[in-house]
Amino acid sequence: MKRIHKLLVICILLSFTLAMNAKPKWVSLFNGKDLSGWFVRGKAVWTVQDGVLVGEGGMGHIYTDVICTDFEVKGKFRTSGTNANSGFYFRANPPADNPDGFPRGYEAQICNTQDAYTGWLWKPGKPTGKPTTPLMTKDGEWFTYRIKVTGTHIQFWINNKPVMIYDDDEYKSGHFAIQGHNPGMKIEAKELYYRSLSK
Repeated sequence: MKRIHKLLVICILLSFTLAMNAKPKWVSLFNGKDLSGWFVRGKAVWTVQDGVLVGEGGMGHIYTDVICTDFEVKGKFRTSGTNANSGFYFRANPPADNPDGFPRGYEAQICNTQDAYTGWLWKPGKPTGKPTTPLMTKDGEWFTYRIKVTGTHIQFWINNKPVMIYDDDEYKSGHFAIQGHNPGMKIEAKELYYRSLSK
């Protein structure tokens, strides 16, 4: 009886240890069918085409209902058209005084035509964290972005290669969002997932 009791205790402790060390599961942000779980601000028009989230038509942002503090997020993105410029935001919120304006939060730049190119970290109005690599992306080609944020520590990967590390404490929590920047350009996104790392 004592042996069974000891085995039961060991099994419970082992299960608890495995559960504590298990990584959180990836959760989908986009169902590939419609805009469920998202809300729109600004003039950009957002649609779903063949399982891809598409933004066109001018300045505006589409936000997830999800709000995160510490997390890992990943997705595939592609830009095309005239002066294509976009970004994937995190810990971002629509400004209270102008909900259609630029989010208050961090932006992982998506742009292949500027000096502050894809891989830069932006804060409202200015490039902040510089990549350690040259431009790795092109208009018309899909690429993967992965972002990890814990506390003040921010990391970017493009196509599984680390490109940017920065520490900043201005924005604590908020939505994920995608930017449509100007008429004549298109931003596409798919396979969007996140996992919360908050304790």
